[in-house]
Amino acid sequence: MQVTETKAEGLKREIEIVVPASDLEARLQTRLFEAKDKVQLKGFRPGKVPVSHLRKMYGKSLMAEIVNEILNSTPSSVIAERKERAAMRPEIAMTEDEGEADKVLSGQSDFKFTVSYEALPDFEVQDSSGIKIERPIVEVSDEEVAEQVERIAENARTYEEKDGAAENGDKVTLDFVGKIDGEPFEGGAAEGAELVIGSGRFIPGFEEQLVGVSKGEEKTVEVNFPEDYGAAHLAGKAATFETKVHTVSAPTETAIDDEMAKKLGLESLEKLQEVVRDQIQSQYGMATRQKVKRQLLDALDKQYDFALPDKLVDAEFENIWNQVQRELTESGKTFEDEDTTEEKAREEYRRLAERRVRLGLVLSEIGEKAGVQVGEEELQRAVFEQMRRYPGQEQEVLKMFQENPEALASIRAPLYEEKVVDHLLEQADVTDKTVTKEELMAEDEEDSAAALSA
Repeated sequence: MQVTETKAEGLKREIEIVVPASDLEARLQTRLFEAKDKVQLKGFRPGKVPVSHLRKMYGKSLMAEIVNEILNSTPSSVIAERKERAAMRPEIAMTEDEGEADKVLSGQSDFKFTVSYEALPDFEVQDSSGIKIERPIVEVSDEEVAEQVERIAENARTYEEKDGAAENGDKVTLDFVGKIDGEPFEGGAAEGAELVIGSGRFIPGFEEQLVGVSKGEEKTVEVNFPEDYGAAHLAGKAATFETKVHTVSAPTETAIDDEMAKKLGLESLEKLQEVVRDQIQSQYGMATRQKVKRQLLDALDKQYDFALPDKLVDAEFENIWNQVQRELTESGKTFEDEDTTEEKAREEYRRLAERRVRLGLVLSEIGEKAGVQVGEEELQRAVFEQMRRYPGQEQEVLKMFQENPEALASIRAPLYEEKVVDHLLEQADVTDKTVTKEELMAEDEEDSAAALSA
């Protein structure tokens, strides 16, 4: 087999591979002799079929199998021998001349094909001990726990139907139909909706106009959708809602004590407070992790600078761009609404794609050299977590992961990434800093955009 490099431009490679007809013939003869003892043909005793006869009948089909095996195995082995790794699946080109292809299958011509690919870049893993990380920490206060317990009590509050007019804090059950310019709009109607007056669940001005309504009363509510309303086709529009009240209920007294905790399935108020504290701490912990990870990735982004495979960047950009387009369509907004242009947006997201690809390669290389692995138990837990998200379809989800290696890889990748991040944080210079809840939860303008996994 002859291997010739015909292109080496940056990370782009093109290799011509020639398998001599003599090699193909040798492989074919081996196949024919193997088939001789297995094939049963009318008029011949088992194992007595002449090889020449087998060649006449099956020569081309066996040669086609040999060619396919060469195409499946040779490119990867050749690339490995060159001590390179392909960024994506190599592209293979063969002759389109039917006559030439027939000569190959007939054993009369060498088999020539080209392999095109982009090689993954080589780079040295840098020392991470000099990376400085400031880990923001928020201490959960007793007051915050008490506020959350009060909200839980409020949500668990029961209501008793009453006669008379609705007051602030009462719950009304009602039907409504929303209209703009006299025409109903999508999503603007409901039957048997429950609304606590003063809860702020509905658009401004709606709930206030229900104060004073009684059971069986019909009332037209007039409101204006906010200018920044999520649905662009409704933003800033004047609307009317024709409502009919079915019931008015007053809130009952809810004591924050052991009995309330027991109604929620906990043994005591102290246990409820403990659970609430843990939940708040977990929420802050996730925010802390996001901030720390962002700092780490920013530091790595400054540490490494190397050429990237264009096709990897193109694929990542397409993923990002498709998501941007979907979000714009769903919100009814344009690039002008976001104070930019499509051209500028493309440039920005192209840079983001390059960052993600570069950091992905860096984390992968660091993890490989550090021996980071995702255990089978970890992977199974992640799969089961995915199954839990689809009640009633657990077996279908499990089957998908069992039969689809790419789906399983999509579960393994974030687990691997987080373990590499943990490895790097063990080496980095990490100091804790106590901050306020507001400081921790404040999202940097580019946090969600620039993070590797966002």
